[in-house]
Amino acid sequence: MTSPRRDDLLGELFRNPLDPGYAAAAARRGDAPAPRSGRWLTAVAMLAIGFLLAVAYHQVVQAAPGTSKARDDLVADVRARQKTADDLQRRAADLRAQVDQARDDALADGDSAARLRDLAAGTGTGKVTGDGVAVRIADAPPQVDPVTGRTQDENLGVVLDRDLQDIANGLWQSGAEAVAVNGQRLTATGTIRAAGGVILVDFRPVTSPYEVTAIGPPDLADQFNASATAKRFKRYVEEYRMQFSVKKRSNLALAGSAEPPLQYARTPAPTPSSTPSGGPTR
Repeated sequence: MTSPRRDDLLGELFRNPLDPGYAAAAARRGDAPAPRSGRWLTAVAMLAIGFLLAVAYHQVVQAAPGTSKARDDLVADVRARQKTADDLQRRAADLRAQVDQARDDALADGDSAARLRDLAAGTGTGKVTGDGVAVRIADAPPQVDPVTGRTQDENLGVVLDRDLQDIANGLWQSGAEAVAVNGQRLTATGTIRAAGGVILVDFRPVTSPYEVTAIGPPDLADQFNASATAKRFKRYVEEYRMQFSVKKRSNLALAGSAEPPLQYARTPAPTPSSTPSGGPTR
């Protein structure tokens, strides 16, 4: 009895890969190729999906220029209005300086003029010059995932409005006589708030890096560096990579803030009595 050749066995394996028993069981189950109608339905569905995707893509691409133009127009309008506001603020500052000069010239007593200047400097409405300190603080760089290379959404080193509030209050406590944030002078009624992710100083936006400048005694920088506020922000530098520095500055000039609107108290008018004339009273 001769054994089958190896090439015949391989050929038979490739010609009939399924065992005869399995082939018979599959035939009994009725495993047959899908009907042509099912294939046609699948093809039509795929064509319809492709057509819908093409139409949606065309609409998005067609609408993109209009959306981009609307955004560009809005950005240009915001910048133009910002420039107008800056021009008006500079003009107001020039007019304020002229008024101050005219007031000083009108006052016969030099001591009275000096006293008014001191009061204006103390309230924040007058320009002040002198030596002081500049505190610079900036957002931490965004963290990048070392595996995916993507920028992480959460950044704990972003400067918040309360951070600027803490620095300003720390400078006041250290002996500062005048404080400004990115050139915006702080007064007794000044505000540092956040709106829509933007920090506002007296309703004017400021952006990172932030510089809080202050004029005060010669040891102002040393006093602030030793404060709890400065120590806390130095920890933020180590933990969250926030940027923070304190430097002495000479010949600082802080512009005056706009004068707040005056409010007058009025005596309320007497209200008529509810008791009839001549009636009993208690």
